[in-house]
Amino acid sequence: MTELLEKFYRQDLHAGGYVERKFSPPEHSFYLSGIPLSGKSMLIKHYLLQKKKASYLYVDCSDIRIDTERFNAQIRSFCNTHEIATLVLDNYRPALLLPSVTQLILIAREVPEAEGFPHYRLFPLDFEEFLAFERKYDESALNDFLQLGGLPVMHKTPSEERHPLLQRAFKEALGDIGFDLMLLAARLHTQKVSAFMLYERLKSERKISKDMLYRHYASMLSEGYLHAVAKFGHPRATKKLYLCDIALKNALVFQKHFGRLFENMVLTELAKHHGEVFYEEQIDFYLPESNRVILCMPFGTKEILFKKIEQAEAFIVTHGVQRVEVVTMSSESSLHHPFVEAEMIPFAQWALGEEE
Repeated sequence: MTELLEKFYRQDLHAGGYVERKFSPPEHSFYLSGIPLSGKSMLIKHYLLQKKKASYLYVDCSDIRIDTERFNAQIRSFCNTHEIATLVLDNYRPALLLPSVTQLILIAREVPEAEGFPHYRLFPLDFEEFLAFERKYDESALNDFLQLGGLPVMHKTPSEERHPLLQRAFKEALGDIGFDLMLLAARLHTQKVSAFMLYERLKSERKISKDMLYRHYASMLSEGYLHAVAKFGHPRATKKLYLCDIALKNALVFQKHFGRLFENMVLTELAKHHGEVFYEEQIDFYLPESNRVILCMPFGTKEILFKKIEQAEAFIVTHGVQRVEVVTMSSESSLHHPFVEAEMIPFAQWALGEEE
């Protein structure tokens, strides 16, 4: 085991083509989680490369040569002997011993239970981060975002390999039951979906207990594979289900519905930049903290918008909504309604404004 640790210690890390992310690793110990392919390993490798090579040790815990018992017996003395200041355990598993070092970085897909470190989640790229990967920012950037989504690796993957890559990565991460759930979510995203509804659909395709499905579903929500948006003021009402990244839609199911894909894209921006997001009948998203309503209308007109606001008038008046933002593909306009100011904003402009 000492020989393998020496190999990890002497290896040269590479982060070629790294593009800066908004999350900057702190200098203290922490736990970093995130869905597959979100860029966790590349971010931390880039961070380590700013340090003296002899001061850190990067261990990929998925390496099948690592024997847990022998690793635990030797890691403490190895770090002391080599004066390791920063230890990174990528693909960390709880069975591994955590030695005392100045900075310990644990990387995993799962959310930690009781490691005692500050926890950060690396989300897929938001639109502003995505633009840093683009050669130039023009009207094609949004179309590229719709095709590639927010997983950095998609920029380096040939087009014919992108969908197989996503399918393999998420099937390996989620296992059979979780992956079947993700397939269902890809068909039902943006719709009102309960865990029981998912169970009813899945039990006809495979043998599964209700408790097992509920556990998998809760885990996928907590780990960020799926987002569930609650109805405002009705926590027991059926939630609306969204995918963690829009690229998964076309990678998992051959089912076209641009309006739903666009709505999911808006939600992933909101999920990263806002704590509480709700839906209401006739309203896509309500943000109580800023008291505003978000409507998703990729190809909307002022006439359609006026009707939408009329349908949501009771909610707008009751809650004193101050602003209605209508996110579109490219339309830009203002509407002076008797009860509220409404503005149609192209997604690219709206998303960059959300990230300020």
